Amino acid sequence: MTTTDPIADMLTRIRNALQARHPKVDVPASRLKTDIARILKDEGYIANYKLTEEGARRSIRIYLKYTAANVPVISRIERVSRPGCRVYVGSREVPRVLGGLGINILTTPRGVMTGSSARKEGVGGEVLCHVW
Repeated sequence: MTTTDPIADMLTRIRNALQARHPKVDVPASRLKTDIARILKDEGYIANYKLTEEGARRSIRIYLKYTAANVPVISRIERVSRPGCRVYVGSREVPRVLGGLGINILTTPRGVMTGSSARKEGVGGEVLCHVW
């Protein structure tokens, strides 16, 4: 079965795994999803990720991060731009998430990056998701 929105599928798998307190979650691999996982790791929202291959199927194993009290580090992760309603922003309109406490992930002409780095580099793009 193919999903019409693989990014939303990835975010939902992460959300469900966090709610069930799983230590890790597997997501079908793609370059865009790997970039999203890299940003989540760099920003400290997940512990780690690695690409795994089981036969012909490639997947990304995402190791989730919890506090000492077993509370997920990611309190909310939501899709912004959808296949039916794309959300594009210019370099000056990149939104702040929770007044700067969260991050947003954008696809830009210079690759996938956080909203703050897109603002610094002066590029806009498609807002994929908000994380906090």
